[in-house]
Amino acid sequence: MEQKRAYKYRVYPTPEQQPILARTFGCCRVVYNWALRQKTDAYYNEQQRLYYKDLSERLTDLKKQEDYCWLSEVSSVPLQQALRHLDKAFIHFFEGRTPYPTFHKKRKKQSATYTSNAFTYRDGMITLAKMSEPLDIHWSRSLPDGANPSSVTISKDGANRYFVSILVEEDIAHLPPTEHTIGADLGLKSFVVLSDGEVIGNPKFFVKDEKKLAKAQRRHAKKKKGSKNRNKARLKVARIHARIADRRRDFSHKLSTRLIRENQTICVESLAVKNMVKNHKLANAISDVGWSEFVSQLEYKAAWYGRTVVKIDRWYPSSKRCFDCGHILDSLTLDVRMWTCPKCGVIHDRDINAAQNIAAVGLTVLACGESVRPGAVKTKPGKTQRSRKPKK
Repeated sequence: MEQKRAYKYRVYPTPEQQPILARTFGCCRVVYNWALRQKTDAYYNEQQRLYYKDLSERLTDLKKQEDYCWLSEVSSVPLQQALRHLDKAFIHFFEGRTPYPTFHKKRKKQSATYTSNAFTYRDGMITLAKMSEPLDIHWSRSLPDGANPSSVTISKDGANRYFVSILVEEDIAHLPPTEHTIGADLGLKSFVVLSDGEVIGNPKFFVKDEKKLAKAQRRHAKKKKGSKNRNKARLKVARIHARIADRRRDFSHKLSTRLIRENQTICVESLAVKNMVKNHKLANAISDVGWSEFVSQLEYKAAWYGRTVVKIDRWYPSSKRCFDCGHILDSLTLDVRMWTCPKCGVIHDRDINAAQNIAAVGLTVLACGESVRPGAVKTKPGKTQRSRKPKK
């Protein structure tokens, strides 16, 4: 079965190509922000909803205005794609996955998407519209044989690095089936503890560069606004952030790929990271560890390679439930790393016991097709309620 897959590479535009990309990024940002203002004002002032078709027609009229005639200097395809990205952002918002779309800023990541009618791909060379020379791409890995890119997205991050993401349709072969099932307990002291006893430590990438980042930020804050020195200091801060993010992403990719290759089923908890970071004492540590990105990588790689990722109920007491006899403690504070079951006397490592419970419950969820919570009784299809003790 063919699936869409993006291949990302580092790209080094020539001095002649950089101004063209800068104008394209700027026009895409202006069009996106203009369309967002149009949609917001139309809804709150006129109680009217604007969609891609409406904004596309208004964009044609906008280009005819004298103040915006410079929008015609770049390819029209990335501008239309900016409207599609905004339309998709609102779909995610209404479905509850993301907050309300915000305006794009000049100093943040810039990007432009070209569809197949706005670039040429020939002999391993990609040439974008309005450019006479192909892009200098660092091919860290080759595209699939016979690949026909459907779209190309070129981006520039805060550290002034350029990247190109090439979207192709690829027939991804499933990995050979295996009988191995693993439970993963995500944590802060250790990044993940597996049900087979393996403990993978927390690299703490942000903590390692925290002092260097703080020093660079202090220097940046003391520079005069609008000066060249301030821009140089900003680049130093951006490079440190990029280094932290790159190392964290690389670690997550390597670990998630290994777990997918070795196991048929991976069971994890469905953590509410958005709510957990409201704890100001743990917010930095939770943000640094990158649970959401890791679980997201597990999910889409499992779909590619024929594996299964099972999420159990976040309220399941995996840490304070004895894996041997099923006894549940009344309370178990975070500082307690080892505990003894008062019923069967087995000594448990907190994280390994949690991972074993997650694996067992994950297989139950996979078999039953619903979440499992102790003390819950089924009322209607898809709904449960907490069981209560009978009144005396």
